[in-house]
Amino acid sequence: MELYEAPLPELQAASSFVRHSLNGDRIYYNRNFHLEPSNICTHRCRFCSYRRDDATQPGAWSMPLEDILPYCESKFEPGMTEIHIVGSVHPEKNFNYYLGIVDMVSAFARKHGTKERPVSIKAYTAVEIDDMCRFNKISVEDCLRALRVAGVDTLPGGGAEIFAPSIRRQICPDKCDAQRWLAIHRTAHQLSMPSNCTMLFGHIESREDRVDHLLALRSLQDETGGFNAFIPLKFRARHNALAHLGEVSDEEVLRTFAIARLALDNIPHIKAYWPMLGKELALEAMAWGADDMDGTINDSTKIYSLAGATDQRPTLLVPELQALAAASGWQAVERDSFYRALS
Repeated sequence: MELYEAPLPELQAASSFVRHSLNGDRIYYNRNFHLEPSNICTHRCRFCSYRRDDATQPGAWSMPLEDILPYCESKFEPGMTEIHIVGSVHPEKNFNYYLGIVDMVSAFARKHGTKERPVSIKAYTAVEIDDMCRFNKISVEDCLRALRVAGVDTLPGGGAEIFAPSIRRQICPDKCDAQRWLAIHRTAHQLSMPSNCTMLFGHIESREDRVDHLLALRSLQDETGGFNAFIPLKFRARHNALAHLGEVSDEEVLRTFAIARLALDNIPHIKAYWPMLGKELALEAMAWGADDMDGTINDSTKIYSLAGATDQRPTLLVPELQALAAASGWQAVERDSFYRALS
């Protein structure tokens, strides 16, 4: 914990040293779009600005399967290499619905990808997978195998929030616990499905809770080596039950990135998710251990815009990103979902 209190110049220097030893002066990005099939959700996480109770609430949506392909056609642009699928735990959707989405998106990806630039599918958080398993009475392994056969290549890292049981009981009491989240990612890694991992910080948790969370991720990474990237997610305080807390300072955000880079030197990449941080702070995080900005997005996610993020229609053009990187002395490198550089 003393590291969290270290003078800023020392903390920045240490995290930058690890960042450069792993990733040099590169800033990774990919060309992607998000598919968020619904925001109607059984869970009532207090930090969430995205969810709705049912279809009668303003701002609610739930996409039938016949709308999936038209949506993909509207968001896909030539050269994209990833489709990111996350949403909610819908009370009336079963496993066939989620498999059906992947089947359709997989066919779309095969149609639009090329040998040089295949389109990968990153789909469903551990929380969504947990509910699929419970609702349909299937094992985690059987669920993941079926998703992989349908076309899922890798898992996103959402739903981890904060692992501390006492905090979890207060902010997301009906969501799967830390051990279940870790077990789902362990199983995915054993099935050769890599994943990302996250931490939601800046609400009611303590710095000690954050460090414990990082150490749990580090332990699983030592065991499996399956995490591609860690994403620190800043709590955004609009339109949710924790809005009265406000938001942590940019300095606290950068300190947390630095601590993450130092604690997770066994996870190769730290992502500064720009739709959540904003482009300027995400770029600043590159000097504090981060090396990835995520993707072009193409105005396809509402999770953070509904929570008050700066970019209400998040889109980042490749020339813009390259110019931002160059102006700060970084080298922008396009990657695929597995951090392989693309020419």
